[in-house]
Amino acid sequence: MEYIVFDLEFNQGFNKSLNKTVSNERCPFEIIQIGAIKLDSNFNIIDTFNSYVKPGIYKDIHPFIGKMTGITMNNVADAPNFAKVYKEFRKFISTKNPILCVWGTGDLKELYRNITYYDLPSKTLPKSYINIQQHASNYFENPVGKSIGLQNAIQILGLNQDKSYHDALNDAYYTAQVFMRIYNPSIVPDVYMYTTVTPSTIERPNKKVIDYDNLFKEFSNILNRELTEEDKKVINLAYKMGKTNQFLINTQKYKKR
Repeated sequence: MEYIVFDLEFNQGFNKSLNKTVSNERCPFEIIQIGAIKLDSNFNIIDTFNSYVKPGIYKDIHPFIGKMTGITMNNVADAPNFAKVYKEFRKFISTKNPILCVWGTGDLKELYRNITYYDLPSKTLPKSYINIQQHASNYFENPVGKSIGLQNAIQILGLNQDKSYHDALNDAYYTAQVFMRIYNPSIVPDVYMYTTVTPSTIERPNKKVIDYDNLFKEFSNILNRELTEEDKKVINLAYKMGKTNQFLINTQKYKKR
């Protein structure tokens, strides 16, 4: 049995003219780095994997991503594409009874989503996984629903922080270090089941707006006079209040038994 502790770094689209993040609904987080640490059953580091990935969806590094990770276009411009890196990553993890280990299930989800986007095979990926973040949160007795961050876990354990965070290989290394310290026999793998999310192709109905011209015209005909501005305000308010159904009463009559 071997543990494959891995981490991913992602990129997103950015519209410079609008100064906002834009995303492809099928793959909003594009993988631009995969880093992994391979541990044997005694938690010895026996191999590492690290590769940048040339972006195929978002051609430029998002400003926030670049600031957080330090990854630039110089790092990824000549890197292999995702298909090639994924193929090498599968070779790296193809051992007897491999167990994928992650800090939160987000990386697993995005790995599968990138695989699906590029129509690559995923059947050979191991389904057994351990969410180390979840077990670390339990170990440190965090409140239910509140997960501990990787850097906080490293600090609490008093481990050496000589590597930068938000680098896939470094974060995989830190995750492995936490795993070694908190492991106990009660930590057993779960089975990961990825559910494909189909992008919405159904057009959303346009938001309905009130046709005030016809509304006021109708009331003007009913009252047989021109409406004043005060009339229009009252009609508008009454119309909106009526739509809330807050003044409906129950008129159902119950039969005596």
